[in-house]
Amino acid sequence: MKIVIINYGAGNIQSIKFAIQRLGHTAVLSDDPEEINSADRVIFPGVGEASSAMKMLNSSGLQALIPELKQPVLGICLGMQLMCNKSEEGNTSGLGIFDVDVIRFSKNVKVPQIGWNQITSLKSGLFDKVNDKEHIYLVHSFYAPLCDETIATSEYDVAYSAALKKDNFYGVQFHPEKSSEVGEQILKNFLGIKSN
Repeated sequence: MKIVIINYGAGNIQSIKFAIQRLGHTAVLSDDPEEINSADRVIFPGVGEASSAMKMLNSSGLQALIPELKQPVLGICLGMQLMCNKSEEGNTSGLGIFDVDVIRFSKNVKVPQIGWNQITSLKSGLFDKVNDKEHIYLVHSFYAPLCDETIATSEYDVAYSAALKKDNFYGVQFHPEKSSEVGEQILKNFLGIKSN
């Protein structure tokens, strides 16, 4: 299986690569459109700030490629947020894959939210063999509200989308590569999803 991690300068890429290795696979880091297109699975990571990450995508032309991909694609953390319509962070236009806008947590809570939190209301094969109320690891100040594409929920001040799905696109707000056995199972499920 060919797994490509999109390399656009905004990623916790090594930890994802190691997590894939622990599952017995090798992931390739690439920003080459042909290589990304030919992958069986694509992982779209992201750490950092939305507007600068989007600038890097735009400068490489990847912003046009990603929404056209036909194989299963997994956006992680900022990667998921960039797959939404837009983000309040830096007033950034996203890729428009998920029909929801990313907003900042209110002043009622400390941001960023850092640490372990529960996921509930799990839908989709991405969460096979994962129990409701399992704990996953998050670091974020912005979130996608609940919407029609929500496939897992978490709560911090408000209930929000811990994961999204539309067609072959999946997004998780948390870091599966840092979420112990639960995260490993979710990555394993992603690699096992049947291609469209």
